[in-house]
Amino acid sequence: MSRKKILVSYPLKPEGLEELMARFDVRIPDKGAASKSGLLEAVQGCHGILAAGMVIDEEVMDAAPELKIISVYGAGYDDVDVKAATERGIVVTNIPDTVTDSTAEITLGLMLSVMRRIAECDRKLRTDSNFKWGMTINMGRSLHGKELGIIGMGRIGKAVAKRAAAFGMRISYYTRKRLDPVIEMELGASYKRMDELIRTADVISIHTPLTRETRHLIGYRELSMMKPEAYLINTSRGAVVDEQALVKCLAEGKPAGAGLDVFENEPVISPELLEMDNVVVTPHIGTDTIETRLSMNRESAQNIINFFSGRQLFHVINPEVLQK
Repeated sequence: MSRKKILVSYPLKPEGLEELMARFDVRIPDKGAASKSGLLEAVQGCHGILAAGMVIDEEVMDAAPELKIISVYGAGYDDVDVKAATERGIVVTNIPDTVTDSTAEITLGLMLSVMRRIAECDRKLRTDSNFKWGMTINMGRSLHGKELGIIGMGRIGKAVAKRAAAFGMRISYYTRKRLDPVIEMELGASYKRMDELIRTADVISIHTPLTRETRHLIGYRELSMMKPEAYLINTSRGAVVDEQALVKCLAEGKPAGAGLDVFENEPVISPELLEMDNVVVTPHIGTDTIETRLSMNRESAQNIINFFSGRQLFHVINPEVLQK
């Protein structure tokens, strides 16, 4: 009996994929993400996709009539047409727990970097021979005592809240469904309506998935409501923020700065952002640690192994498919 075919859509390192490769006929591209035409060719005859770095739409699904599972390599699944998968009886899974700590860490890193002007000073020390030292020249802002407003209080939002509390920050949050009072007490977090949070927070950190409802959730209206000395941090999905509105508001002096790991049209970044000293940018590296990537390899592969072994899956996005 021939082994089922699994496509890994990005050339991931083999560590953590050993069991998947032992059980299945696994196809992994040699270099870089495949083109759309290359993906359509590679997916033919496949029973599962470990989806990393590629859009998996209905065209891709139709090119693989035997496809049964799409295991998303990470928490966000906006690159997968879940509706189309559900209609075709294809299970879609993700691994939200695995990326929590590393994404929370990059959030605090961006916060520190932009507020304390770490990246700016590092860059100027290296490149500007006229860069001036002085006790009042390169002042930033402290995290201690500031209000951190978290939009989206899921796994990552809660992890950020715990870390920010260790810096002495006050935590407020907005999410569609308010947390249980016991959890609020554990986190030391106060619930606010989104407009109130935007008006009062010294730092706003976004941790919401990208959906039709959250696309451009933060636009010119919301940005112009922020305090002039406030900062915006985004490590969720770029399109949750209207990037051109952010450029305009930053140029107008409100907010005071931004730390961005994600962008609306990745890998393209609005050139104005790259020219601003009060903006810290990183190339979507929220989960880019050696430890996290190894865990992501193992867990996204395990979802496929479990599915074809009839075992419980880690996290199913469209559980109605399993109930049919």
